[in-house]
Amino acid sequence: MPPPPPLLLLAVLAAAAARPGCESAWDAAGGCHRPSAADSATCVDLQLRTCSDATYNRTAFPTLLEHRSREAVESSSEYILLSVLHHLLEGQCNPDLRLLGCAVLAPRCEGGRVRRPCRRMCEALREACLPAFDAIDMAWPYFLDCGHYFASEEDGCYDPLEALRGGLDAEEVLPSGLPPTFIRFSHHSYAQMVRVLRRTAARCAHIAKTYSIGRSFEGKELLVIEFSGRPGQHELMEPEVKLIGNIHGNEVAGREMLIYLAQYLCSEYLLGNPRIQRLLNTTRLHLLPSMNPDGYEVAAAEGAGYNGWTSGRQNAQNLDLNRNFPDLTSEYYRLASSRNARSDHIAIPQHYWWGKVAPETKAIMKWMRTTPFVLSASLHGGDLVVSYPFDFSKHPQEEKMFSPTPDEKMFKLLARAYADVHPMMMDRSENRCGGNFLKRGSIINGADWYSFTGGMSDFNYLHSNCFEITVELGCVKFPPEEALYTIWQHNKEPLLNFVEMVHRGIKGVVMDKFGKPIKNARIVVKGIRHDITTAPDGDYWRLLPPGSHIVIAQAPGYSKVIKKVTIPARLKKAGRVDFILQPLGTGPKTSLLGPRRSGPGLRGPAGGAGPHREPEDPDQEPLGARRQPTAGGSKPWWWSYFTSLSQHKPRWLLKY
Repeated sequence: MPPPPPLLLLAVLAAAAARPGCESAWDAAGGCHRPSAADSATCVDLQLRTCSDATYNRTAFPTLLEHRSREAVESSSEYILLSVLHHLLEGQCNPDLRLLGCAVLAPRCEGGRVRRPCRRMCEALREACLPAFDAIDMAWPYFLDCGHYFASEEDGCYDPLEALRGGLDAEEVLPSGLPPTFIRFSHHSYAQMVRVLRRTAARCAHIAKTYSIGRSFEGKELLVIEFSGRPGQHELMEPEVKLIGNIHGNEVAGREMLIYLAQYLCSEYLLGNPRIQRLLNTTRLHLLPSMNPDGYEVAAAEGAGYNGWTSGRQNAQNLDLNRNFPDLTSEYYRLASSRNARSDHIAIPQHYWWGKVAPETKAIMKWMRTTPFVLSASLHGGDLVVSYPFDFSKHPQEEKMFSPTPDEKMFKLLARAYADVHPMMMDRSENRCGGNFLKRGSIINGADWYSFTGGMSDFNYLHSNCFEITVELGCVKFPPEEALYTIWQHNKEPLLNFVEMVHRGIKGVVMDKFGKPIKNARIVVKGIRHDITTAPDGDYWRLLPPGSHIVIAQAPGYSKVIKKVTIPARLKKAGRVDFILQPLGTGPKTSLLGPRRSGPGLRGPAGGAGPHREPEDPDQEPLGARRQPTAGGSKPWWWSYFTSLSQHKPRWLLKY
């Protein structure tokens, strides 16, 4: 083989110099080969702080990157990257990527042999996390090359992410003599919560399952338990409901109510309770007891009775998660003044991604995008009232101003469905907690209470089909353990009554003349300027108050169909209204009028086409959205940080 040209040789040498572990192992493309002598080694104690939570405590030198001492590892740019990865990626893929990187920088050593991490773990993480690197204009780290530093199961690899499940798979033994249906009315740590949810799903495996929608900033799973006739899949015309607790870490009653509710639903279904069986056989219910597990740990460290008003409220990034969603309400007020602009399914402004977006917030947005939720409730603490959108005043200077949505009547019905069966919310004593809401029936328009932007309820309504209310469960944010049973008794019936409200209004399927479902068709109700759209299977649910309504179904390329429906006051089962749309003709399909755009910062409605289309996966911001504007040829914003901390310039992190 002829020697490489001088320019190519210089490039290869420069690439090798930028990789401190590649002095003797680089190839012509500048990549690192894994050392072949990794099978035998002398095991030493693992003393790297960044890798202190790995599942092993013995490593070996030289490492897979040819670092020959702990000092060499700690001074390397690879190690520095692992140390700051969670800040760079704003919590995404943390601590998964850090532990995966530790398995390469500090390989596992046992019995005088080095064990490699599993290649399948690397490949799965690369697929999930590469968009996060793209968003900050950073290349995928060379030492996480799945083909070079990882092994297959046949070669005896191990799972480096096992630590993330530490203690969560162990079964918690119930006190002697207690039946499996026993509900322990106590505060649950994160590990206890996970065990209870998994044990409950195992007891009712035919109607329940657990799954994760993502991780918190500190790496805790955001664990959901789902109940339905066919857990894990959307069934045609079966409405989806979500209940979310603990968005503020120190407001813990909602967290416990959902843990208890999961156990109650499982037990009552098995016992043959007809109401619970009917509910779970016709509804897909998702419970997320803790949206902010990191904040909960801060609050729980102080404990009930000692927790301050704000300790643990925010997440580990010091972000208030209920102020962290995109402010679409301001955009709604702007669009509402224009007669021809749609004011539903408002796109996320591009500038939103330039700020700090919590991984917990991204997880909720991705969840909403992948599941056609119809109804939702967020459980809080600090007062005793049910509030509903909008939460942001239509006049920003007004701290308190009645600011209704187009679905004001329906939202009031939803709020009353909770408040009217809550014994303390209906207590007529003005001295009780929340007594100042007594004359309003313990429900209130959010902005009429106090105005704020970035709330989850407004975002649900304006970005998706989902109607969400906010329930304040009591004036004590972290109640003592002895109060939890009473709080459960007060909220059990309101929770069930609220979930059953998803069956109010109409539902149906929109299809073409051949019976093919039409997704993203619009369901328009005359007089209510808020459309909902069909799910991928063509099914829809439109929550509506009793009365007569003119309902229109329309989609690009089809003629619209108009129907009049009447909903009786006492109807508790959604009326079936299907639509068959006829194609307009053989010519090009015409598009429905979308929102007018005032500039490149806004994209069209979900599912729209064009250069401003929203990314398929909303968990990841649009590629490049968080990049700082740079002049041609200049380095990304994070480059100076690495070059100031290490003598080695990590050019392998540059994409260009």
